[in-house]
Amino acid sequence: MKCPFCGFPEDKVIDSRIAKDQSAIRRRRECLSCNKRFTTFERVEINLPLVIKRDQSRAPYDRYKVENGVRKACEKRPVSLEQIEELVNDLEQVLRENGEKEVPVAFIGEHIMANLKELDDVAYIRFASVYRQFKDINEFMQELQGLLKQSPGDPSQ
Repeated sequence: MKCPFCGFPEDKVIDSRIAKDQSAIRRRRECLSCNKRFTTFERVEINLPLVIKRDQSRAPYDRYKVENGVRKACEKRPVSLEQIEELVNDLEQVLRENGEKEVPVAFIGEHIMANLKELDDVAYIRFASVYRQFKDINEFMQELQGLLKQSPGDPSQ
């Protein structure tokens, strides 16, 4: 593994333990050149389905792309990294149980939005505005009004 700081190809493992969600092994490493420490996670590689994009092209499922999208939606919100990780793990579990070789991007987006709606309304709206590609303020307002009708206002959000 290359050091993320200096690029040296050799390191030593200082500590190894099971991650909190028990779906990965967390390894603490130290570069043999610059002596800086970094963390890696080792996960079981499971063949998840191909994602059918809006333009009908196919791409492999990318956990990091999903996780980064959810992180951006949750930026500066009271949503922990563990909750984001749990949301992505839940999505992957659903994809595995589904057993399909291909899944439309809409399935993934709707699943994420349903889970975000339970976690944080603002993160949900942020994600929905990018995912649903609102054309104008009226579409955005319709989504907000639907959200307000479902949950009587919590002034903290």
